[in-house]
Amino acid sequence: MRPSGRAADEMRAITIETGFTKHAEGSCLISFGDTRVLCTASVEERVPPWMRGKGSGWVTGEYSMLPRATHTRGSREAAKGKQSGRTQEIQRLIGRSLRAVCDLNKLGERQITLDCDVLQADGGTRTASISGAWVALRMAVNKLMEADAIKHDPITAKIAAISCGIYQGNPVLDLDYDEDSSADADANFVLIEGGQIAEVQATAEGATYDEEGLLRLLRLANIGCGQIFTAQGTAVK
Repeated sequence: MRPSGRAADEMRAITIETGFTKHAEGSCLISFGDTRVLCTASVEERVPPWMRGKGSGWVTGEYSMLPRATHTRGSREAAKGKQSGRTQEIQRLIGRSLRAVCDLNKLGERQITLDCDVLQADGGTRTASISGAWVALRMAVNKLMEADAIKHDPITAKIAAISCGIYQGNPVLDLDYDEDSSADADANFVLIEGGQIAEVQATAEGATYDEEGLLRLLRLANIGCGQIFTAQGTAVK
């Protein structure tokens, strides 16, 4: 029995509230159960110096957690003067994931930054960030196309991410904090609609697992991402 009472292949409730902030070109508040992440997309008419003059754009991500997003208050990284290794790793993952479904040449020489700020954490913050960032990106690109700033849609597909793990010997979908903190193994899958895999992060912590165990986690991830793709499509209509 999972702590939440969910079935092994059951997701937490997914909600996506678009237009959550006033000024960003695209924004949403995405919730996976009690995990809530604010995702905003900001368009800038510039690219990093190393990309200037190439006629191509750039999509990147930034990630942070509010001090009281978790059970106890965490210090602001800005107060420490540097980002943690975890934060840097997650925001690189967000950027890679979104670029996997973007034709940067169609974006022109402009940058879109996806800011993912965790308001409340209960496991799966990086996967919720990626899934919500796609919605914010989609909204920002729609505005660029409506303004005739770009002629062709640079977004090639939906992308979503979900966590899976082996909890008390059983593969389960969409880990919350109670499961994630005591799972024998956990994995984050970043999947593209249509069956392609963008990235897999899989770790055996309490116990190792075999090829079939990994494939069972992938099957669960496909179930979960299918539901996220549906929620994303509904959100951006």
